[in-house]
Formats: sequence, structure tokens, C-alpha cells
Amino acid sequence: MEQFKTLGVSESILESLSTMGFEEPTPIQEKTIPPALEGKDLIGQAQTGTGKTAAFGIPVIEKARRQPEGLQAVVLTPTRELAIQVAEELNRIGNQSGVQCLPIYGGQDMSRQIRALKKRPQIIVATPGRLMDHMRRKTIRLQEIQVIVLDEADEMLNMGFYEDVEKIMEDTPEHKQILLFSATMPRQIQSLANRFMNEPVLITIKAKEVTIPLVEQHYIELQEREKFDVLCRLIDIQSPDLAIVFGRTKRRVDELTEALKKRGYSAEGIHGDLTQGKRDSVLRQFRSGTVDILIATDVAARGLDITGVTHVYNFDIPQDSESYVHRIGRTGRAGQSGIAIAFVIPRELDHLRTIERATKRNMMRMAIPTVSEAAEGQQRLAVEKLLRTVEGKDLQRFRGMAQELLDKEDSMTLLSAALKLLTKETNRVPVTLSPEAPLRVRSRRDQKPRQGRTQGHGQGQGQGQGQSRGKGSNRRNFKGAQGQFKQDSMKKDRFGKQQPSYH
Repeated sequence: MEQFKTLGVSESILESLSTMGFEEPTPIQEKTIPPALEGKDLIGQAQTGTGKTAAFGIPVIEKARRQPEGLQAVVLTPTRELAIQVAEELNRIGNQSGVQCLPIYGGQDMSRQIRALKKRPQIIVATPGRLMDHMRRKTIRLQEIQVIVLDEADEMLNMGFYEDVEKIMEDTPEHKQILLFSATMPRQIQSLANRFMNEPVLITIKAKEVTIPLVEQHYIELQEREKFDVLCRLIDIQSPDLAIVFGRTKRRVDELTEALKKRGYSAEGIHGDLTQGKRDSVLRQFRSGTVDILIATDVAARGLDITGVTHVYNFDIPQDSESYVHRIGRTGRAGQSGIAIAFVIPRELDHLRTIERATKRNMMRMAIPTVSEAAEGQQRLAVEKLLRTVEGKDLQRFRGMAQELLDKEDSMTLLSAALKLLTKETNRVPVTLSPEAPLRVRSRRDQKPRQGRTQGHGQGQGQGQGQSRGKGSNRRNFKGAQGQFKQDSMKKDRFGKQQPSYH
């Protein structure tokens, strides 16, 4: 706790951090908290797993606790799940400071949210669309807030929220603090920074600092048609306590969920088209262990913080290295080890190498498991179950029955029968999945910048390039901030995603 104390964190928050198990700040927290506490605007480039929620949460709560009345800060997130996770963590951090944080997101009953808002929380964590709904109803007014945080800003814009974010920023006070966090820095992020931010401090946590040392990383080269059977064999062999399977599309998630259920596995899927009630139910079952396998898209799983995930299966290889780091970061948490396995068809091997170079970590090649290995895995699991039962020692009431059986059959035959009953038989119900097109490495000549919903309107981009208007137009361009972020030095990776250069 001493290191947090030297950063200027108050005693009440230090007490909460200690209860939460924090010992020392992560690099993003160490670099972010001091300038944020000073009230400076800030751009943090960091991926999942760096501790950025506490990096912005601690300064926001410090400011909110000094002004206990009314709404003091807004945190914008791209998804409902992330809004819930961020709000939960901020409430834990602010527990000893009397600061209340409320998540606001679509899919939840509006009248329920309005009743919660009447309790006057100091911080709200919201998805842009639902916040706009409250702004139109005038049930949330932003005229007095002191801080606004954009979390996962690139994902928000990728999902088409550029206009909503722009409108929200316009309706906040001109002299407010802005904390922006993003894994990448595409042009639209620059546009927002140019238009609204005042000489922001630039903080970068490089990919090499985003390590997941306790996760074993493997890949299996196979054909598309082999993926499902291989997944089932791996589950039978490895017997994960909790596993997440990542699919590229909503259709893939739905088909995988039904296919695994047909084969007798306890599985549920989650993606953006589910109702909030269904999503909450699935996550509750997964957290409690009622469901062993969660199948998810990248967006649906963003922000999930579930302890005890032992295995991550990348059924479809992700689009980029940031998504890969995010996916495998669901396991290997809280000092526990984890295993991540990527399924790669031959045409995607170049894409795999690109991810390895970006993450500076080589994945170990794994052979396709055989049917006999899967059967052996189930037999081992049966033996483990039997031995755990023996260790439990609560067997007295069964001894009489056991003696009767031993009078009829020998012990070897009885033990073999018990193991047969405990061993899950391999289910070979035929399953057909719709194929997904392979990812390919794009050549430089066919690269185009990723564009959000508003690019074609000619507004957001033009205003960001020195043609600002409305609130915030007199803010100083962030080119002069620390780190000398240069827009004309933006580079593209092999997939057309823009990557920033800091000088």
C-alpha cells in the first residue's frame, strides 16, 4: 500500500484497495494516477489486463468524495457487461469513501434506473445509447459534472457510437477533466482528442508490458470441418473447471452452443442479440459453476471478470492481437494458471504469426487429439472422482451394501463396474456447423482505414482536423501534449488498423 500512498491516494481509498487485495500499482496506474489527481486531461493507451479501471477509478473517486452531493463523473463504456463490471469495481474502491456508483445500460427497465438515479449517485457508468435516452428525458443532466471517462474508446467507435459520444461531450461543461482510454488510436480518437481535450498527458503501456505469464498458449492447425470434434475431444481430455469458447460471429456462438448441448456438455452462449435478462442469467450460471462452458463473441465478453476460468478455446482465431490478449486474459487470473488454445486453419497461419509478433510470445504447436485420447481422459476423470469420494470418508452407510456385493462378485469386477458408471461415454451425435470464412493478411494496397458510422457524413473527421465547433472548440490541440502525438505519423498494421506513433 505504500506505493499507492506515494501516488497521493487518500486513506479511505487505501483501505478499500487493501480489502480488495491490491498490493502495488500496475504500470498504467503508476503513470496515470498522479496527473489525473492533478486534474489534467489524459490519454491512456493500454489493453485489457493492465488495471486501467483502477487507474481512472481512483482519481475519479478522489474527486467525487470531495463533492458528496450530485452527479460528479460519467464513465462511458461500449457494452452492458463492461458497464456493470466497471461500476462494481468503482463501488468497491469507493466503499470506504461514501461514494456511490450506478451502472446505466440498455435492456434494463427504465423506470428502475430512474428510481435509482433519484438516490443521487456521484458517479454513473453508462453505455452511450442509454445515457442519451436519459439525457432526452432529462433524468440525467450533465451540466455540473467534473470528469468524463471514455473507457475502451476505440471499441465504442467501432460499434458506431461516434455521434452519440460527440453529442454527450458537447452537453458536458467546457471546463471538465477528460480521461480517455483506448487500446488503439484510430483517426476518430484523434478527432475527439483534438476537439475536446486540453493538452492531455499521453501515457502508453506497450504490448510487451501486457503479459499474461501464467497462461500456457497453444495452437492446433486443422481444417474448418475438424474444429468441433477437436473441441469436444479437448474438453474430454482436459476436463476444464470453467471454460470460455470464443467464436467470431453471433451465428457461430448460437450453433456452437446448440451443438455442445447435443453432445451432452453443460454450455450456454452469450452475444449482443440476447436480452439483458438472458445475458444476466447465463453469466450467473457460469459464475456459479452451473454451466461449465461459456461460448461468446469478443464484444459480449469484453469486460467480463470471472474468476476460476481454467481454459480459453479460440474456436475462431481473433481479428487482431488486442482481441487475442483480451480473450486469453479471461484465464490465468489471481495468481492461478490457465491454458489458451487457438484453432488455426492452414490459410490463417500467417495471421497467427502476426499475433505472435505483436504479443512477443510464441504459441506452442499442439497435435490434434485422438478419439482414444479423449476416452482415456474421461477414464482418468472417473478415477479422480472415485478417489475424491474415498478421501471424503463419508462412506459408513454404504459399507453393508458393499459387503453384500463382495459376497457375490470379486472386488476387481465391482471396481471396474463403478469406473464404467462414472466414465462419460463419448457422444458422437453428428453435428454440422456453418463454415466461417478464414481471416487473411491484407496487402498494403488493399488496406483502408477502419471507419465508424459517421465517417461518411463528413462531420466528425473534419471537425477533428482543426475545424472544431460548439463546446470545446477553443480547447488546445493535443499535438503539443507530452509525448508529441503526431497524426501524420499514423501507421497501419497488416490488417488496416491504424497504429499510433509517439515521439
